[in-house]
This record gives sequence, C-alpha cells and structure tokens, in this order.
Amino acid sequence: MTEYTIDYSIPAKDNNVHSKWSQTLDPVVEAKPGDVISFECRDAWNGLIDKDTTAEEVPDALAEREGGMPITGPVAVEGASPGDVLAVEILDVEHDDWGWTSFRPREDEFGLLYEEFEEWGLHYWHLEGGVGEFVDGIEIPLDPFPGTIGLAPADETEQNMGPPHDAGGNMDTKHLTAGTTLYLPVEVEDALLSIGDGHAAQGDGEICGGAIETPITLNVRLDVLPNWDISQPQYLMSDGNSSREDVPTYATMGISDDLMEAARKATLAMVEHLQVARNLSAHDAYILTSVAADLKINEIVDRPNWVVSSHIPEDIFPK
Repeated sequence: MTEYTIDYSIPAKDNNVHSKWSQTLDPVVEAKPGDVISFECRDAWNGLIDKDTTAEEVPDALAEREGGMPITGPVAVEGASPGDVLAVEILDVEHDDWGWTSFRPREDEFGLLYEEFEEWGLHYWHLEGGVGEFVDGIEIPLDPFPGTIGLAPADETEQNMGPPHDAGGNMDTKHLTAGTTLYLPVEVEDALLSIGDGHAAQGDGEICGGAIETPITLNVRLDVLPNWDISQPQYLMSDGNSSREDVPTYATMGISDDLMEAARKATLAMVEHLQVARNLSAHDAYILTSVAADLKINEIVDRPNWVVSSHIPEDIFPK
C-alpha cells in the first residue's frame, strides 16, 4: 500500500458524532483536497450491545439508542460545491477484536426473512487473524468497511439515518473496503462527509439486517472532482481490493415476477440448504447468509419472471 500521512484524526467522541443527515451541522474538521482523514467510528447501535447482552435484551438496547445510528463527522471539504464529485479513497480499515450480528422478529418487519422468525436472534463473533469465528468451526474471512458513508443531502430538512439517499448514506455495500474509491455527488457547499456503522464482514444484501457489527477506524484520502455529472454514488475497486470469486461456491435460486420475492425465495432456499447440508439451526443459517452469502440478479429480461440467486463460499466450512 502507498505510504501516507494522516492530516486529521477524528475520535468518536459525542461532539464528533451525529445521527441525522443535515446540511446545517457544523463541521468537526475543515479539510482540503488531498488531505487524509482518520475516522474513528462507533458500531451501529452506539456501543449499547456488549458481550453480556442476551437476545432478549436486544430490543431494550435498541430503544436506548437515541436518535438513530451514530456516525462521525461531518468533514467540510474546501472547494466542494453542488455539481462536483467528492472522491473518497479508502486507504485502510481496522476493526475491533469482537463483533455481533442480530436479526429481528416478525413483528418488527425488518430483514428479508422476518416472517420466518418469532424472536430476536443474536451471535457474538471473536475477530482475530483475519477471520470471524462462527459455530461448528465455520470461519468468515474479514474485510472491514463502513456501512454508512455519505454527504449531506440537498434536502434542507433533517433526514433519518436508516435509508440511503442520492449522496450516499447507509448503503451497506461490502465492496467499500480498503482499495476502493467511492465517488459521491456533492449536493451542498463543502460536501459535509460523514462515516460510521462499522462492519467487519457482510454478504451482498445484508440479508438479516445485520453484518458483523463492530467499531472501526478508517483512513481516507479526499479529492474534489469538478463538474462531473453523476446523480448517485459510484465506486472503483482497485486490483488490490479483495475478491473471493475464485473459491468454490454453492448457490440457491429464486424465481418470481417480483425481485424482492425472488430474493426471498433464494435466501429461504439457502437457509434450508444450510440446515440440511451443514446441520445448522434456522437462526444460525439466517445469520450466516447475512454475513457470508451474496445475492445476485441472474436474469432480469425474461418477463414476467426474474431470477435471483444466493451464493455462499464453500471454503468457510471446516473440511
């Protein structure tokens, strides 16, 4: 990796953290193009889940989280104006030594298979040596990234941290790891960049609604690209960006005239496959799909039915 010097470090103290998107927030740092910023980021639930929290106590922790997901920032970038693009080169991401994944029950209507589960689910991960330890000797390769990264939106009203918006936000995209450059359309003066929601690993889709949630510290280099007309985020993955496309993979498929239902069918089939082929409980299989399985659209032209598949790498299982 190219050597670099950090120009500003932002600790995840209360005065550097916010939980709403707004263009009225005061910047915690005023940076220039070319600066390298180190962001210390809390987990999505603001540290309210610890290693002693039980699945039954998770709803109380969620209720305690005031205002939504905490993210670090914003950073004002000199010279960034609406119509420009802010390039965020992700140089390095470090995760904590433990993390957690939870899923919500039917009544919360959150997660792709929420209708299948009547209670909360929770798993703790020991993160060491580049892997997260799951049940039965299963090990998940770690590739940490921020689940939330974005700029202040043009909308003058405060916006919830949950759904992503045109200038980024809670995109939960596992490819935004070290080696990737993210391009964000600037909608307000000085861009106002914020980052948070640390993930140690995740599958494409974040199926159960959670990744391996953990605090992270990441270093990014900023640049302003004037007069580049993009309306939503784009990203470039370098040759050094990790890829596991060359490992043996098992896939299940879902077919429907609705993409969401096709994704649900593919995921439910994967959960059932993991129960039968790997002797996992339904809870463990659901969590595993969220942190290790990738959802892919295989066919979107043969109307009226579309095909979505769920892919899980075979090398995560003990031989």
